[in-house]
Amino acid sequence: MTNLPDRFLNSKMYFRVLMLVVGLCMLGVLIPRSTATSALNISIVNNGGSEILHFYLSPADNDNWGPDQLNETTISPGATRNLEVSWDQSTVKLVAEDQDGCFLNTTVAATASQVWTITSETPRDCGR
Repeated sequence: MTNLPDRFLNSKMYFRVLMLVVGLCMLGVLIPRSTATSALNISIVNNGGSEILHFYLSPADNDNWGPDQLNETTISPGATRNLEVSWDQSTVKLVAEDQDGCFLNTTVAATASQVWTITSETPRDCGR
């Protein structure tokens, strides 16, 4: 006569429990870990000739801009604006819209602190 642990080890139930445990372990490996959102300090230096009316953030690989980060303020020529934002990716696209409706952008590493200096030489996309 076999004892209870031996019968369990040789049963279909043991196999099912074992497969469940293996499946759960594999699921834990396959599910991507959520990345922590970190603070990103961005300084926008407007050394160009146009006022910056809007400033947006976007993932580097697409144009899904978030909300305007200037909150109804502007960046005048010669002025600097410092922003602290939350970002959860390794790179970030910075997009500024000037008073002429033209867009300027650059992509930077989302490290603790970045400075973007806009000059009259910064390429502008005016939709033409």
